[in-house]
Amino acid sequence: MAAAAPRRTAAPPFAKPIKAPVPRASLRALRAQAAQCRACPLWREATATVFGEGPARARAMLIGEQPGDEEDRSGRPFVGPAGRLLDRALADAGLDRKTLYLTNAVKHFKFQRRGKRRMHDRANAHEREACRIWLAAEWLRLKPRWALALGAMAAQTLFGAAFRLSRQRGRWIALDARTRAMASWHPSAILRSPSSVRERRYCELVVDLRRLAQALDED
Repeated sequence: MAAAAPRRTAAPPFAKPIKAPVPRASLRALRAQAAQCRACPLWREATATVFGEGPARARAMLIGEQPGDEEDRSGRPFVGPAGRLLDRALADAGLDRKTLYLTNAVKHFKFQRRGKRRMHDRANAHEREACRIWLAAEWLRLKPRWALALGAMAAQTLFGAAFRLSRQRGRWIALDARTRAMASWHPSAILRSPSSVRERRYCELVVDLRRLAQALDED
């Protein structure tokens, strides 16, 4: 009798490819595995691997770009200035952070030293690709019904390199038969914005979060 064909593991519906095998385990086990990842150099200088946080049955996933200084020191996502702005936006939109799964496309803080300060540096294409298996593993574990990409890096992971946040934010896009995703401003980008557009971008983030809240209510 011929041997049964190996069962194929479903891949997450990302536009950006995942070139390495995606781990399958509980969130707790995945967090432990990610802490040992050496697929790119970012682990060498980072204090902690900043894995996602939230309930394993969360229906919505918020995907940021990469951790900052406070996230690196605490090992938790969205706890620095951008996280505090996000918390305010979530409250304004009527969303409870504890019901959402928050994570980042990249799990280590990349920075340049300027004196005693550690200044944020954007992860390059190789680093983003190496880390994509962990976002994919989180996705396959949660199987979110709704996803909100915060910032261009996260948006292009889901929708492809041609996606432009300035033109396409705030629109639900079908990733597959089950999941819808949308992109909005990253809170850190709002904080870095010129004062002339900062409040407008914050309001647009709140509007997009309200769209997520409405989708969750109607689902």
